[in-house]
Amino acid sequence: MKIELHPAGERGHANHGWLDSYHSFSFATYFNPAREQFGCLRVLNDDTVAGGTGFDLHPHNNMEIISIILEGALEHRDSMGNVQVLHPGEVQVMTAGTGIYHAEYNHSDTKQVKFLQIWIFPREKGLKPRYDQTMFPDHSVKNNILTLVTPDTAQEEGAMWIHQDAYISNINLQKEANADYTVKIPGNGVFVFIIEGEASIQGNTLKKRDAIGITDTGSIHFTAVADSRILLIEVPMK
Repeated sequence: MKIELHPAGERGHANHGWLDSYHSFSFATYFNPAREQFGCLRVLNDDTVAGGTGFDLHPHNNMEIISIILEGALEHRDSMGNVQVLHPGEVQVMTAGTGIYHAEYNHSDTKQVKFLQIWIFPREKGLKPRYDQTMFPDHSVKNNILTLVTPDTAQEEGAMWIHQDAYISNINLQKEANADYTVKIPGNGVFVFIIEGEASIQGNTLKKRDAIGITDTGSIHFTAVADSRILLIEVPMK
């Protein structure tokens, strides 16, 4: 087993006033040659957008983009004609493929919205753009691993899918509870991100917004030091 710690305080940070963003990997003006990506995981941004503001229409291509809403409401518009509002418990998936324009705005004029944006390289380029979103009503259930995203080749009922051999899961652990995550595809690595709380992962104690990259293992053990919400991103490493 190989382990690499990603302390929250070592992330890139940009505060534009309307947007307060932390970058787990090199992004925009933040560049760290040791933090380019984790396998096929290219971006994990922790974004807070002020009320009445947002990202204007902009393009993407050849990327699987996943947004997880943590707080507030996020309004989405894109060049395929989709207009949606997402709330906590909802997950958004976009295949940028051959090219898509989209805008993301805070749906409220007064309250902030917090969300995680994840970019994963697809298995192939030139895919047809697509958009989907799903509410996970059991996203807050305790001591249960909830699969949010699966590969297109192994779709699970209730989960979303992307064009890559990757899985995204959420687990809410009560204090002192234990859990084990089994790697779905041999050779994949798992990037573990502590959304809230504090947990011991393979003997390493991580606090809010800390992360750990784990490779060369078939399973990962968790013990909650405090009530915790944990995100697991399993991806091919090459």
